[in-house]
Amino acid sequence: MRAVVLREPGGPEQLELAELPDPEPGEGQALVRVRAAGVNFADVLIRQGRYPQAPSLPTVLGHEVAGEVDGRRVMTASGSTGYSELTTADESWLFPLPESASFEEGASFLTTFLTAWIPLQRAQVGPGATVLVHAAAGGVGSAGVQLAKYLGATVIATASSEEKRQAALELGADEAYAYDEFADRVHADVVLDAVGGEVFKQSIGVLNPLGTIVGIGFAGGWWDPLDTALMVGRNVALQGFYLGRLIKLRPEVVRNATVELTALWEEGAVKPLVGATFPLADAPAAHRLIEERKSVGKVVLVP
Repeated sequence: MRAVVLREPGGPEQLELAELPDPEPGEGQALVRVRAAGVNFADVLIRQGRYPQAPSLPTVLGHEVAGEVDGRRVMTASGSTGYSELTTADESWLFPLPESASFEEGASFLTTFLTAWIPLQRAQVGPGATVLVHAAAGGVGSAGVQLAKYLGATVIATASSEEKRQAALELGADEAYAYDEFADRVHADVVLDAVGGEVFKQSIGVLNPLGTIVGIGFAGGWWDPLDTALMVGRNVALQGFYLGRLIKLRPEVVRNATVELTALWEEGAVKPLVGATFPLADAPAAHRLIEERKSVGKVVLVP
């Protein structure tokens, strides 16, 4: 089979298309013919050598795929070696891909929507709440905007360009700001933050009393140490979210959320935003698009 191999950390050029032996599924696993593979920011961090729990190299990146198993259209967010023509996944983590959905949409759905949905549910977002979604035109952000709006919240978005802010408004955001604007204009009950760094620090200041900031990622820089006294004094809470660990430690939470989200998708309440597709051979270009902050929605590889 063809697969994209990362042999050592570095730039996008480290991603090499190669011929590898077909994988052999283990007990309880299925062999998946990959039709589309999601490119997540975690993949970029692994390639850069910046991911806290990076796999041993050489490796084939990609945990999120949509494809076929014995004629079934499936999707999973807990696979491995997704940047390939074939991969293996636990049968218990394969979910039916809605009939009306494309494989590209299937590879764009689970990681992004689960990462937004579970924290929004835990924060009890509903009518009357204001939700601030950072990086609102990205994969998780575009899911967060749609889901917060579905739950009845007022949604405020941030993004780095006018094009991305317009995309967030088209997804349902009520307002959209640049990163240097929101701190003076926004008061929020919940913040979904995949940016980190200075944006995360400023976001604590916009929380209403009893509000929650959800730390999802650090695309804009690592988090500074957090003073507990600040959180106590402001009557606000920090919630961290890491889907990979939650799948291992609280699988029932993730499975239940997947069923809920798939139902919302099937009834037309939400829809994954596929921003760009690339063939496997162009995996470096896919990574470059994300790394340069030029992507809108999810970036997908198609074998």
